[in-house]
Amino acid sequence: MSGEHDERDELDGEDQLDANDEPAGDDLDGDEPADDAGEKREWAVPERGETLFYEEGGSKWIIAIGPVMLALTLALEIAGGGRIHWEVLTIFGVILIGFSIMQVVAARRHVSVRLTEQTLRQGTRVVDLAEITKIYPENTGPDAQDWESAPALGELHAVPRRRKGIGVKMADGKLAQAWARDVERFRTELTEAHLAIAMGLPPKGTSSKGA
Repeated sequence: MSGEHDERDELDGEDQLDANDEPAGDDLDGDEPADDAGEKREWAVPERGETLFYEEGGSKWIIAIGPVMLALTLALEIAGGGRIHWEVLTIFGVILIGFSIMQVVAARRHVSVRLTEQTLRQGTRVVDLAEITKIYPENTGPDAQDWESAPALGELHAVPRRRKGIGVKMADGKLAQAWARDVERFRTELTEAHLAIAMGLPPKGTSSKGA
């Protein structure tokens, strides 16, 4: 009898674990799609309309840091009158320039912004402006607003460094933060584009193309 009770307890424990595991998967689905099909739906929105605002995310001038530092090091060795360590300088230059290139590529992929007349791209994610139901005004008071603790749009959870967020409410009721470095101009362009969508105004040049 005790053996039967032990076996039932083990089975009950497994059933309870499986039941507890299911909601966790549902919670993850709210943030990011768990399956491949869901992921494709999340990221497959095409950019449409004329570009109103763009930030590339990373400046190509960062790549110049490597050659400049390499040139300064070489100049110091020449001025010192000793042997020039070409092997060390070459390895140092390759590492430094390679790291700079990787940094620029990553920045342009994950922290670039493009706002068009119908879509907003934050990093690699594209959001249809019709999915934004409200844009919150800037918080000028002492108390924090709910949207200021909301996750950022895009694949990054928080607003990237040296960027500022703009509170938005999505069609599913969730709060989020659109973000940019030049947040004042971005807010103006985003508000005007969102208003045009709400009023049902067609993108610029639509009537001329259709004529």
